[in-house]
Amino acid sequence: MQFKHPEILYFLFLLIVPILVHLFQFRRFKKEYFTNVQFLSALSVQTRRSSKIKRWLLLSCRLLLLSCIVIAFAQPYFAAKDKENTTNEMYIILDNSFSMQAKGKKGELMKRAVQELLEDTPENTNFSLLTNSENFWNTDIKSIRSVLQNLKYSASPFDLGSIMARLKTHKSSFKKDIVIITDAVGLDAKQLESCDKNDVPYFIIPTAEQKNNTAVDSVYINEVSDDFYEIIVDLSHYGTDYRPVSIAIYNQDKMIAKTAVNFETKKKSINFTIPKQPFHGYVSITDNGLNYDNILYCSISKIKKTNVISIGTSEKSNFLSRVYTDSEFNFINSPIGSLDYNSIENQDLIVLNELDAIPQALQTTLRSFVEKGGSLVVIPSEEDTAANLEQFLSNFGVIQFKSFEPIEKLITKINFSHPLFKAVFENRITNFQYPKTNGSFTISNTNPAALYNDDQSTFLTALPNALSTVYVFSAPINTRNSNFQQSPLIVPTFYKMAMNNQPKGINAFTIGDTNSYLVDVTLSKDAILTVNNSSESFIPMQRIINDKVKLSFNDYPEEAGNYGIYNQKEALDNISFNYDRSESDLSAVNQNLLSSYKIIDSIANVFDTLQTNRLDNQIWKWFLIFALLFLVTEMAILRFMK
Repeated sequence: MQFKHPEILYFLFLLIVPILVHLFQFRRFKKEYFTNVQFLSALSVQTRRSSKIKRWLLLSCRLLLLSCIVIAFAQPYFAAKDKENTTNEMYIILDNSFSMQAKGKKGELMKRAVQELLEDTPENTNFSLLTNSENFWNTDIKSIRSVLQNLKYSASPFDLGSIMARLKTHKSSFKKDIVIITDAVGLDAKQLESCDKNDVPYFIIPTAEQKNNTAVDSVYINEVSDDFYEIIVDLSHYGTDYRPVSIAIYNQDKMIAKTAVNFETKKKSINFTIPKQPFHGYVSITDNGLNYDNILYCSISKIKKTNVISIGTSEKSNFLSRVYTDSEFNFINSPIGSLDYNSIENQDLIVLNELDAIPQALQTTLRSFVEKGGSLVVIPSEEDTAANLEQFLSNFGVIQFKSFEPIEKLITKINFSHPLFKAVFENRITNFQYPKTNGSFTISNTNPAALYNDDQSTFLTALPNALSTVYVFSAPINTRNSNFQQSPLIVPTFYKMAMNNQPKGINAFTIGDTNSYLVDVTLSKDAILTVNNSSESFIPMQRIINDKVKLSFNDYPEEAGNYGIYNQKEALDNISFNYDRSESDLSAVNQNLLSSYKIIDSIANVFDTLQTNRLDNQIWKWFLIFALLFLVTEMAILRFMK
């Protein structure tokens, strides 16, 4: 026990006063004799004993009364268990990602967490609130009540590491109490490492009662015919209850296809055939899980052919005419001697097909073409020198060429994670018929290759630029030097090279991704494009490139949906945005991850724990109560004890 004012304890010396009073009031009994001696003698003894007990009791009560009063004014207390953290600042991190839509015992997890914050947070407590995308510094529950009541789910998945980074930028000389309210879906050890060792984190982990969920993952075009698109919808099911779900496709608000899906496995792909026309709608399912991943918005723009030119001899370019068909491409081949330089700026892809030398004028034109967003493919000629190729390609990135060597190599490895082959193959093929080259250059650069030879050297690599990509082969692919033209890889490789920077196929972006979008429009100097629908409007980052505009969206829009791209009031194109699907798996929680952290049931228990551990236990009130009890006892003794 400690005292806030220990100097007052000197007043305990005043206890000598009642002792002295008691001693001075002590008187001897004088004997008196009467006729009935036996009776009076007994009475005298009884009076003497009761008086002595009464006075000792009174003395005790008065001593205890004064002692309790003095000790009460000295303000005794028991020191707090966690006294060193009493000055900590409080930060509340609230997960408002879509996985918090799941229902617990008392409703949706996030809404229940908000309700507990409103009900159980003391009104005089200052704290800072951080959500997935917003910060509210140095506030209290009264000031932030309306914000919490109107809090929406965030398109940003819960990332404790990025939130802690925001918290650390808020400079403070005090240690922190950090209350983290999350269902821990997607939480990993790396994110937990962001917690400062000097801070005190408390985790509140609300749990969903129902963890079964079905999500629409992606939609893409599988085949294109003269009148129809065959599209594939990929679904994922999480949990153990494989109930069938209904799926429908809407163009605008008109349903054009519907079916039921039975899950035998966790992944399911559904084929639909829709008319070959502009599409601006969505795919929708109905399940008992989360709502946010039940709809995937998508758009198909009006068909526009891609312009491709191959510069080289016609004999070596015949295979390209079979890849770039008239239904989707405007393909031409031009020998270097008759090339129309003015036509280059109208192309989407240029293929330098085994040129023995690249004229300086063409090099300058191609550098400008790539800077403005055009894609370039370089197929080297064995007659060209490594030095010339390296000098030319240095305009687009760092790459090294070594001299041509007539050594046979097999092309044995596909980099499936390379942007060129992303979403091209349904399965990771490892036993395909390996094409070969009879001779090749040795090239190296810092970027991962798209295709590798059997000796792990590069066969095909890419030099990404701000607006486009330059693709570089290490060997000629004419039929004399290679059988790559007969390989199944030839079509997807060259097709994706032409389509990578083009707004073809299905336009379905994920909010928060860094993908860009090219719009065919010629703008005046001060004109800007806007993106909007009936509920939201924003101006994306944009860059004018000749007769195109490159749009970058960053974290916009805030809500998923179908949007239009407008030049003032003129509608230019349709585009769709969707939420990230990383929150769909409600079972993605590592139960042992938080075993070494403090886990508390509710926000009320957090404040109770802090108050119990951080506040001194004041006990002076008890001494006042004891003083009153001793006063009452003294009065009772005086009145009732004879």
